[in-house]
Amino acid sequence: MIFIVVLVAQVLGIVSAVDAVMTTRTSQGAIAWAVCLVTFPYIAVPAYSALQAVEACATLLEDDPVFNAGCGSVLNEDGKVEMDAAIMDGRDLSAGAVAAVDNIANPIQLARLVMTESEHVLLIAEGAMRFADHCGVGRAPENYFYTADRIEQLNEARLKHKIMLDHDGTEEDSEDQKYGTIGAIARDPAGNLAAATSTGGIVNKRMGRVGDSPIPGAGVYADNETCAVSSTGYGEDFIRTVIAKTISDFIYMKDMNAAQATQAGVQYMARKVCGRGGFIVIDRDGNCSAAYTTKKMIHGWIENGGETNVRF
Repeated sequence: MIFIVVLVAQVLGIVSAVDAVMTTRTSQGAIAWAVCLVTFPYIAVPAYSALQAVEACATLLEDDPVFNAGCGSVLNEDGKVEMDAAIMDGRDLSAGAVAAVDNIANPIQLARLVMTESEHVLLIAEGAMRFADHCGVGRAPENYFYTADRIEQLNEARLKHKIMLDHDGTEEDSEDQKYGTIGAIARDPAGNLAAATSTGGIVNKRMGRVGDSPIPGAGVYADNETCAVSSTGYGEDFIRTVIAKTISDFIYMKDMNAAQATQAGVQYMARKVCGRGGFIVIDRDGNCSAAYTTKKMIHGWIENGGETNVRF
């Protein structure tokens, strides 16, 4: 999972939870990270808010077919794309989300419209698509989403009669199959926090399955009093533990910082549901942290104008 961690004008960075060994695809993904690192100093100025930053970052990554979001989304059991996305504003807990949408090039932008142009938080499937039409959001053709890699993944999953995120499978199976959910978290100079997450879900999933990504408190959360969180992994585990809100509560109720809260959160998730995945956090003071239960989580950031930290 790729995250762009942006503390606008103060922290700029990237976090990725890729639960697989380095491959050609992760090398290609590094190009997108570099683009973000080059691009965001130009928008990391006071005129841009944390909310604008996370939307822009998520949009950039949705446009890259390497990642499991937007044009690179995986295919469900019917060979169709069903995408989920959410965005949240820490200033007032405003949030917008969409689930099980198709033919939308940038679901994160539609989620932002749900937040700003409707009275709702989450719209799904046909209702979300009608809202997209109402807002004048264009439809992308189906072939925009069908990449050779995704078709190959679906064929492999069908041969195995399983979804491609199966924790009952071998380590090799489970580690190579969660590539690409994208997200962004940010803190701007005014102290405002924001978070965004976008995904195509899991390969060969049942039609209508919704994971944690569009659920505020599970796959995404932002509150100026605590932190911004975006998470990746087996969505059902993140929903059951409400992990993003749990991390926020550790900060609020126990006065933890980002590092302490991420460790407490990952231990809680592992203990309660043997959860697989990870998350990144920026706390109200701009401290960045990440934790995960999987074999790998590629992550990094530039914090408080210092040197770039990238860990594989």
